[in-house]
Amino acid sequence: MVIKKTITGFVQFIREQGIVGLAIGFILGTSINKVVTSLVNDLIQPGIGLLFGSSQGLVALQYKSLMYGKFLASMIDFGIIAAVVYFGFKGLKLDRLDVKKEDKK
Repeated sequence: MVIKKTITGFVQFIREQGIVGLAIGFILGTSINKVVTSLVNDLIQPGIGLLFGSSQGLVALQYKSLMYGKFLASMIDFGIIAAVVYFGFKGLKLDRLDVKKEDKK
């Protein structure tokens, strides 16, 4: 009886604190990182680099010692990962797993 009550309390804690959503976001973000990095490095950067006249891709863009091409590539990488995690989370309706804590008055 004590074990069942403890497990129930633990599951309720996890649901109330939003840990499920955090764990899912972490797993998806980690898993998709290599795919998105490859997409940015192998497809998007060379395409943008060609638009600016660089055969080395986006990372070759710089102004004096300011390497803004690498920063832009990192921002594109982050944006794609954030979008995939967000739309994956919403599309699978995983936001319904968490339970909001009721105000105790």
